[in-house]
Amino acid sequence: MPKSLLRLLAVFSVVALLATAPIWAKTAPKDAPAATAEPAADRDSSDTFKQLTLFSDVLERVRADYVDPVTDEKLIEASLNGMLSSLDPHSGYLNKKNFQDMQTQTKGEFGGLGIEVTMDNGIVKVISPIDDTPAAKAGIQSGDLITHIDGKPVTEFTLAEAVDKMRGTPGTKITLTIRRGSLNGQPFDVTLTRAVIHIQSVRWEPKGNIAYIRVTAFNEQTQSGLDKALAEAEEKIGAKLEGYVIDLRNNPGGLLEQAISVSGSFLDAGKEVVSTRGRHKEEDQSFVAKGGDRAHGKPIAVLINGGSASASEIVAGALQDHKRAILVGTKTFGKGSVQTIIPVAGGGAMRLTTSRYFTPSGRSIQALGIEPDIIVQPAKLEKVAMGPGLHEADLRGALQNPDKDKAGTPPTATPTPPTEDDADGLDQSSDSNINKDKAGDKTGKKDEPPFDYQLARALDLIRGIHLFEAKTETKSGAK
Repeated sequence: MPKSLLRLLAVFSVVALLATAPIWAKTAPKDAPAATAEPAADRDSSDTFKQLTLFSDVLERVRADYVDPVTDEKLIEASLNGMLSSLDPHSGYLNKKNFQDMQTQTKGEFGGLGIEVTMDNGIVKVISPIDDTPAAKAGIQSGDLITHIDGKPVTEFTLAEAVDKMRGTPGTKITLTIRRGSLNGQPFDVTLTRAVIHIQSVRWEPKGNIAYIRVTAFNEQTQSGLDKALAEAEEKIGAKLEGYVIDLRNNPGGLLEQAISVSGSFLDAGKEVVSTRGRHKEEDQSFVAKGGDRAHGKPIAVLINGGSASASEIVAGALQDHKRAILVGTKTFGKGSVQTIIPVAGGGAMRLTTSRYFTPSGRSIQALGIEPDIIVQPAKLEKVAMGPGLHEADLRGALQNPDKDKAGTPPTATPTPPTEDDADGLDQSSDSNINKDKAGDKTGKKDEPPFDYQLARALDLIRGIHLFEAKTETKSGAK
């Protein structure tokens, strides 16, 4: 592209800017003294022209003198991405391929590793792995820092380029260099095999009389998956249904409309779910629940951790503010901004941060996260062998229980997990470090899932609320 043409494009840009400047209704009289100061609009246009001229000069010099030939397309694309990514970690430019990949991902299927990442000071940081994907199976955790991809430092890539490197043909291998905890952590390599990632965004299973619902992402199938899970839970458990545990741990978020819809499934119609506030006040919006509470007022515990981000935090914040659920786990990621995808010429798109979102109580969780109502660190539970203990029945001459022969020996209460939730040194941002207990390891059952301490606490919470409500109703009825 000739230098003269670049300058001409710059001039056209300035003319377009000037065309949008206000036209004053009045003109100065002929005998008015000449202005001594340059109008602000003229100064801004002059500065813009100088900057565009500088851009064209740099672009031309790179094209002419860079050690290797480089295309105008690559230079312009890098310039656009650099401009947008300098604003915040979530804004950026998507070329045609990346835009198509993003559209595919929101539909729930794409090729890659199954990992949600962001850029933190030039290093790729894991927000969360997606369940049942190569990343999750390899043990990658929320908060891990990816420093190299196939031996190349990630500082050489933009976030979009790093993501593109990690995606690829299913069956091909890739090696990531990980530092856990911080850049001072000991680096280690993880080799993964890319796969077709099918995101089943919602799945559920009964835990006794409690419906455990796991939401892994907010894509186009999330609400329909939740509707199916709620219907099946009511049908399978029936009148014995005591409550729900909604698991949002390591859920990186997704579509805003799905977060609003999911929140509305547990709130009364008309209650605010989230509000967004941007640069232009007239574009601020408030979103409310529709349809009504599908859980019919039954108790809800929501599991969160440092991998719960964006749309997950919208749901958690809405249910917490309306006192509809108890949040259990650790503090969330803290992404409180909304990105708008704006298609541009050439088939690409801009991902631009256009607003911040606020929970119903008016709080922004940007860079702060949502604190759980009950902090439960991920932990390893180890059973302690107590040996045979001494009981009243073992004492010589102990009195007999008068009801023993009538009703039999009362059943022994099931022991509950320990309640300490302030264990030192446990990762507060992820539940991925939960290990198998020693008893499970000895049996050699490799397919047995590790004991989930946070889930166990949430289930105990719902059972406790149900028992308390049942006793309260019984006491009230007795009056």
